[in-house]
Amino acid sequence: MSVSQVSKDLDIGSDLIYSWIRKYKSDPDNSFPGKGHLKPEDEKMRRLERELADVKEERDILKKAISIFSKTK
Repeated sequence: MSVSQVSKDLDIGSDLIYSWIRKYKSDPDNSFPGKGHLKPEDEKMRRLERELADVKEERDILKKAISIFSKTK
C-alpha cells in the first residue's frame, strides 16, 4: 500500500506515517515497545537510577546511625 492510501484510510497525515517508517527503520526491534513499556536500554537506565537512589538512601541512614552512636561514647 502506498503512504497516501494508508493516510487516507487511517485519516492521519502522511508526515506521521513517514515518521513511523523512519523510526522503524532506525531500530526495527525496539521501535514501538508499546504503552507503558520502555526500550531495553531505557529500562536498564531506569532500574539503575532506582538502585542508585536506594543505595544513597541506605548510605545516608548509615551515616546518621554512625553519628548517633559516636555521640553516646
